[in-house]
Amino acid sequence: MDNATAIIFASMVSQILLLLASTLFQGVQGSIGVNYGTVANDLPPSPQVAHFLVESTIIDRIRLFDSNPEILQAFAHTGIEVTITVPNDQIPHLTKLSFAEQWVKTNVQAYTPATNIVRILVGNEVLSTANKLFIASLVPAMQTLHTALVAASLDPKIKVSTPHSLGILSTSSPPSTGKFRQGYDTHVFKPLFNFLRSTNAPFMVNPYPYFGYSGDTLDYALFRPNPGVLDENTKLTYTNMLDAQLDAVFSAMKLLGFEDLEIVIAETGWPSEGDSGQVGVSPENAAEYNGNLMRHVNSGAGTPLMPNRTFETFIFALFNENLKPGPIGERNFGLFRPDMTPVYDIGIMQPTGRSSVPMNPSPYESPGPAVPPIGPSPTSQPVDGKRWCLPKSGVDQDALQRNIDYVCGLGLDCGPIQEGGMCFDPNTVRAHAAYAMNLYYQVMGSYEYDCDFEHSGALTDVDPSYGRCKY
Repeated sequence: MDNATAIIFASMVSQILLLLASTLFQGVQGSIGVNYGTVANDLPPSPQVAHFLVESTIIDRIRLFDSNPEILQAFAHTGIEVTITVPNDQIPHLTKLSFAEQWVKTNVQAYTPATNIVRILVGNEVLSTANKLFIASLVPAMQTLHTALVAASLDPKIKVSTPHSLGILSTSSPPSTGKFRQGYDTHVFKPLFNFLRSTNAPFMVNPYPYFGYSGDTLDYALFRPNPGVLDENTKLTYTNMLDAQLDAVFSAMKLLGFEDLEIVIAETGWPSEGDSGQVGVSPENAAEYNGNLMRHVNSGAGTPLMPNRTFETFIFALFNENLKPGPIGERNFGLFRPDMTPVYDIGIMQPTGRSSVPMNPSPYESPGPAVPPIGPSPTSQPVDGKRWCLPKSGVDQDALQRNIDYVCGLGLDCGPIQEGGMCFDPNTVRAHAAYAMNLYYQVMGSYEYDCDFEHSGALTDVDPSYGRCKY
């Protein structure tokens, strides 16, 4: 291959990689689930909610904590995937086939196929109730419900699972030592996993870095740049708390021989308001957690023990719920207020629905590189003409290394700046940061704020490509 051909080929490869990365992030925008809780007396009517989600947001799946008939009817013909829940107190009854068949007839068949019901959850965090009857009935109830779905020819489309809190683990730190609580491992989880495997259903967990962080670990919980936490057993470094929580669950599953099961994040989130003096709770931090969460779980990066995976994820919650008991934060996990205006912007509004999005204080003020919203803000427009994003002169190497770690940690293709890659030489932090920062800028849509990187980036109209290294 002559030099000219090599350059053309390298350019084509670069463009293909960029296109794939762009497609990846479009997927992030087009696939996001939320928990639709209703413990409030000021929420809008469900038909209005359904219309709003379809017309104004990119949300394409919801999880209900019951099988509210009004909501199921409201979501008919919307295409939105709906997960419904059997309340904990009905689990013992569900072990009887006649009850399960009637439940399916009343709560599922009455609404399908107009309403796109795709999953039924049997209870919620059942082991946390410590109710022996509920716990003993859990797997038999799931099996009976599945039998009822088979009888109704709905089992290929509708899967049965049950979500758990991380209280199911007796050990979770370091992640490689994760194991289920003694007794539950063999009596509950082994039969549960056998059922999930045989029906091709996922294991569902509710990881919440919010409930595990402290002032010292806030950056770690929010996916911000941080020194990381080393697992001495595996020599793997964790750069965010969610990965550590997921890998602890994976380690526990692996001990029982079920590492092949899909894991779905049934709940996770961050409140926008908390008790007086509570560190780390604000609209900005909630936006940062949920925005970074969306990018991370859909990036394909996976976790240290589960590389190259994506995770179906449901953010908690759709609305602030004013009747929930407990601390102030419990009533302020919502992405939206009851009037359906966003509490903060994480890029889930469709372009036509963004006019009502309030402009919150910029996340650029947080430590590390800027974390822009996934989509453009209503006042931002793509830069005219072709531009490239490069480091400003005088920026220290630590800041540039954080930018590299951030971009590559999202799962974008940093292969060209790894040893043997087309852009590895010159082997300097600045040169590698230039490639990574520009890759992020181009993939995210070439908006000016995508080149901010905590004020360490600047735009240029001079193509920085050289030799076989194409930007």
